[in-house]
Amino acid sequence: MSGHTSTYKPTSRWGKWFDERLPIARMMHGQFVDFPTPRNLNYLWTFGGILTFILGAQIITGVVLAMHYQPSAAGAFDSIEQIRRDVNYGWMIRNFHAVGASMFFFAVYIHIFRGLYYGSYKAPREVLWILGVIIMLLMMATAFMGYSLPWGQMSFWGVTVITNLFSALDTIINGLGTAIVEWLWGGYSVSGTTLNRFFSLHYLLPFVLTGVVGLHLWALHTAGQNNPTGLDLKEPSDSVPMHPYATSKDAVGLFAFLILFAWFVFFVPDYLGHADNYIEANPLVTPPHIVPEWYFLPFYAILRSFTSTFLWIIPLGQYAKLCGVVAMFSAVLIIAFVPWLDTSRVRSAKYRPIFKWFFWFFVFTCVALGYLGSRPAEGVYVMWAQIFTVCYFLFFLVAMPIIGLIETPKKLPRSITESVLGGSTAMPNGVAASPEKR
Repeated sequence: MSGHTSTYKPTSRWGKWFDERLPIARMMHGQFVDFPTPRNLNYLWTFGGILTFILGAQIITGVVLAMHYQPSAAGAFDSIEQIRRDVNYGWMIRNFHAVGASMFFFAVYIHIFRGLYYGSYKAPREVLWILGVIIMLLMMATAFMGYSLPWGQMSFWGVTVITNLFSALDTIINGLGTAIVEWLWGGYSVSGTTLNRFFSLHYLLPFVLTGVVGLHLWALHTAGQNNPTGLDLKEPSDSVPMHPYATSKDAVGLFAFLILFAWFVFFVPDYLGHADNYIEANPLVTPPHIVPEWYFLPFYAILRSFTSTFLWIIPLGQYAKLCGVVAMFSAVLIIAFVPWLDTSRVRSAKYRPIFKWFFWFFVFTCVALGYLGSRPAEGVYVMWAQIFTVCYFLFFLVAMPIIGLIETPKKLPRSITESVLGGSTAMPNGVAASPEKR
């Protein structure tokens, strides 16, 4: 972890004895009380703490729900209703867990967009960024398996459609995709065996996720926090202790977030779900429009945009499904390579006038893909999904590398303190002066 000196001093004899043998309190004090935090952090930096809170809440409520849930095709749907109606405060625990999944992704998407805007992926934070992408992948796997557990119509058919995507691998190696699908199902169709497997993994993965979050925090406290200017800590006045300055700001951000959270939990807990998922799963009745949860919709739109002919000119034929699957997974994995795709010397988009416009168009692209993913895969919706899919990948593969080479950044302040208190001196072309040059 960071090499700063902790000011922790045990006050009792027992505290001194324990600190000499296992300095946990000293380590926690050094990393979460004394830790130097940039003094110019805004409220977008509170989402890290918000995500940690939600993860803890999801694990606690999930463990309680698992005590009453029945992972079988015959009992899953009814057990959810029993939890809501017969278990003491079961309705609140279930609502908290279901809404928590949506709030988790809402917060993590803001966290990612903030990182992209302020360049939190740049050296020396590459490993921190990659761990964040791994966390996102684990979240997606956990959420997908959790969505199957209510065993409603949308759960059943969503699992059927998404797991069937692996059959596209048959176009590369005959029989490979089918073997993977049958292994996921535990048979030749989605059944109670599939549900039991997904329940086991859904219960296990959050603990794996917690371990990766621990590594993420370790990497954060080793490299240090980024900040809105993107400058490193150069002077003692650039930073403040984490407590009470940053922790109090985190508390305010968390309180504001919990107001939104509570509104969904207590007033509209089913608003973010699909109506068909409150009908028990029926393998003989297919819903007219199968859609995943809202937080998967942009990637679902990318998947469905690959038809027999892409953008009127590229014939895909039998490879359309495979291309869609590859593009869907690539849309997540490409984020891990951002530290090497962005060629700019400047971290923060505050000082990058051209990149800033492309960033906001990228945000619009993601929102548009989310909307298109909720629409039927036909007509003009497919056409626009193909256009925005191209825009999505062009942002990473073309815009980031080229803009970094041709853009002239604005002048950077010499230090974080100067950016907060103001000053007239700054280095040209976005290159901050080193302490020696000052």
